[in-house]
Amino acid sequence: MANLFITLAALSGMIAVALGAFGAHALKGRLDAYALGVFETAVQYHFIHTLALLSVGLLALSQPPTLLLRSSGLLFLLGLLLFSGSLYVLSLSGIKWLGAITPLGGLALIGGWGCLAAVGWKLLA
Repeated sequence: MANLFITLAALSGMIAVALGAFGAHALKGRLDAYALGVFETAVQYHFIHTLALLSVGLLALSQPPTLLLRSSGLLFLLGLLLFSGSLYVLSLSGIKWLGAITPLGGLALIGGWGCLAAVGWKLLA
């Protein structure tokens, strides 16, 4: 489990850097201020939750593979795809109904943090 989450976090970080650079250099002047802001929000959440995914992988190196820890990593991954993914596509395509998917990704991210909090609580007990 640790290998999977660390590898996925590394790939996610690589993609986040590439998309951040793409947004900063290729999209300025091509997107209006709203769409560029949406893209920047996607990159920001992408980076933050890449680090969260990495923390799950690193924690898995020293802890037994519990359902809560695995769920945290999977929810962070799902949230990244749904939240940041929908915002990337929304900003580039202008397809407004994609905004309805974004909150589902947000819920997955919240769930990932909740599972990680439960893991931390159990470690302290």
